[in-house]
Amino acid sequence: MLQISVAQLYEDNREKLGLAPVAGAAPAEAVIRRNRSDAAALVGHLNLIHPNRIQILGPHELAYLAGFDAAAAKQLVEVLLRAEPAAIISCENLAPPAQLIEPAREAGVCMLSSTFSSAQVIGALRRYIDRMLAETIERHGVCMDVLGLGVLITGDSGVGKSELGLELISRGHGLVADDVVEITRIPPSTLVCRCPPMLKDFLEVRGLGVLNIHTIFGETSVRPKMNLRLIVHLERPAVGTPNPVERLPLHELSEDVLGTTVRKVVIPVAAGRNLAVLLEAAVRNHILQLRGINSTEEFIARQQSEMNKDGR
Repeated sequence: MLQISVAQLYEDNREKLGLAPVAGAAPAEAVIRRNRSDAAALVGHLNLIHPNRIQILGPHELAYLAGFDAAAAKQLVEVLLRAEPAAIISCENLAPPAQLIEPAREAGVCMLSSTFSSAQVIGALRRYIDRMLAETIERHGVCMDVLGLGVLITGDSGVGKSELGLELISRGHGLVADDVVEITRIPPSTLVCRCPPMLKDFLEVRGLGVLNIHTIFGETSVRPKMNLRLIVHLERPAVGTPNPVERLPLHELSEDVLGTTVRKVVIPVAAGRNLAVLLEAAVRNHILQLRGINSTEEFIARQQSEMNKDGR
């Protein structure tokens, strides 16, 4: 199960959101877990019907709490803490009600204050939680920015993925990751590719060793992340076997990555083939398909039209 501690959330967002612990409150020891819930269910305005894991108190929520007498306020605080929120954050430097601080401390609920508005805090924390608790996998391959499209190059070891990546970099495209690609799914269906910190900027090429692409080609040759839009699989046919790749594929290939369908292209590897040109052409063709232009369908329609003429 994906999870993050309130202590880490506090440290990562302390300066960005002006967070500070409320005097006398419990330490940030709680854990925020994600189990089929989106970030909207994990952080939001004060909600006692569908309680969030992080309750946000803005001016309206504090005014609502202040409108109760002592007995009713105590009962409301009990209902709030019974839901076991991971944290309670009061915004705009407003002091939380005194009748909430001590019960929250006894219940072990961390209380924080922020200098920002409740809307800003909720927006920032939802994006943060979406990123930190997103589903992530690692894939072997090379991720590139080709013509503004995130492309994952896959294939067996030694098929030439890194050499192809180096050729694309020399043609002005950008490297995201080599060898290990971290793919994160941002709901509902966005796949983001990143490079592990250990491998950032590096590309391994057989015979040359490890190359620092940022140092050799400059700052514009690397990208921190890219949305995955296309998978290009390099396939080397086995010796003595026919080529398994269709010469004129009539059906689009795709691959499931973290529950999201990604368009896939298979390029046969053979001596004398310029893989960089072929990959660029595949990317350009995919961009045209995204715009509703399909070259294969256009060719088939033209052929059918000529056959109909001959049949008259």
